[in-house]
Amino acid sequence: MSTRPQHSERTSTMDRVYEIPEEPNVDPVSSLQEDVIRGTNPRFTFPFSILFSTFLYCGEAASALYMVRIYRKNSETYWMTYTFSFFMFSSIMVQLTLIFVHRDLAKDKPLSLFMHLILLGPVIRCLEAMIKYLTLWKKEEQEEPYVSLTRKKMLIDGEEVLIEWEVGHSIRTLAMHRNAYKRMSQIQAFLGSVPQLTYQLYVSLISAEVPLGRVVLMVFSLVSVTYGATLCNMLAIQIKYDDYKIRLGPLEVLCITIWRTLEITSRLLILVLFSATLKLKAVPFLVLNFLIILFEPWIKFWRSGAQMPNNIEKNFSRVGTLVVLISVTILYAGINFSCWSALQLRLADRDLVDKGQNWGHMGLHYSVRLVENVIMVLVFKFFGVKVLLNYCHSLIALQLIIAYLISIGFMLLFFQYLHPLRSLFAHNVVDYLHCVCCHRHPRTRVENPEPPFETEARQSVV
Repeated sequence: MSTRPQHSERTSTMDRVYEIPEEPNVDPVSSLQEDVIRGTNPRFTFPFSILFSTFLYCGEAASALYMVRIYRKNSETYWMTYTFSFFMFSSIMVQLTLIFVHRDLAKDKPLSLFMHLILLGPVIRCLEAMIKYLTLWKKEEQEEPYVSLTRKKMLIDGEEVLIEWEVGHSIRTLAMHRNAYKRMSQIQAFLGSVPQLTYQLYVSLISAEVPLGRVVLMVFSLVSVTYGATLCNMLAIQIKYDDYKIRLGPLEVLCITIWRTLEITSRLLILVLFSATLKLKAVPFLVLNFLIILFEPWIKFWRSGAQMPNNIEKNFSRVGTLVVLISVTILYAGINFSCWSALQLRLADRDLVDKGQNWGHMGLHYSVRLVENVIMVLVFKFFGVKVLLNYCHSLIALQLIIAYLISIGFMLLFFQYLHPLRSLFAHNVVDYLHCVCCHRHPRTRVENPEPPFETEARQSVV
């Protein structure tokens, strides 16, 4: 006989996202009560994302250690030190992320902790997920002894309905593994792959040679960054609309991938060319840029006069909460340094993020980044050394700016036509651009993150 516990109280945003189950099939005929539709139980799927994230982690780690060995053999101390430092920092943060998500410090798992200690935590976690999947596959026809009820809102044919379905404990555990690896991929991408890729491009540019080992490392880093940025968009939608079940089709994912690939590659190439042109003179500009992004959420927090949130983790002390907030802020700064984070961090809020669409924040970010990129490209064009590249500097500068503008175009395309919940927007991209350009709507427009159920409020403005 199945046990069906009642809904627990809403916890923090991080906990709610971890418990999101697999995609259910909706049966509009069977209804439990008014305005509640009973969905069929979700089916488990093979954890391809876990395998892919583990492959990226192991591939980038192996190629980075190989290049460290090559640099040491060639007595290139600085190149070896920076390559190893970027690898170690991201690897340690990955281990801490997985330990935090799975709450291993409160469990008796010496093998898992030892694997994390030797920086192989993602490997043992991947094996655990595979074992859980095989266990579910063997017991596919058996009924789960422990299930829980989950409710989410969904948009079906433009109508907002409430779906309720049962989720087994094993399927929920496998979903937690998936969500943990999504966060791990973001940590690896923006705290490890971005600085690693930028530095290896810089070394290739000033050394005028590209050995095979460095090419492999840059390929792994580029794929990791693109994958992490794509996940960043998906998780941002998931966090902002945690009461809704989100569906992203292949076209939406393709649009996000193209947008993020162009945005990140053009931004990193501009940073590399700018750094190669000014060398040490570029360091103060880049450090100041990063520090502004890093301290901006804390300045707003201190100006608000709010107290430090205490709902991050119930077992955490104030010191532990502060460490988590600092880590989140570092990740937030790392993301915004290379691309748009798709979320605005607010340390004074209970959920730590602004759940409104906030077109102004997005517009400000891309405006500032575009101006920065143009300035850095002009510095490269007029002060770049001809030995660096055997190509026309003006053509390179123009192509990089065009690539960044195209990425902005794909971003606008996604939010205007492909966003899965664009019908919930109080105002869309065209409205915001019309307001900014023509100044016909001086009043501020704020999106309601929890719109009412009336059909008029749900109508699409697209």
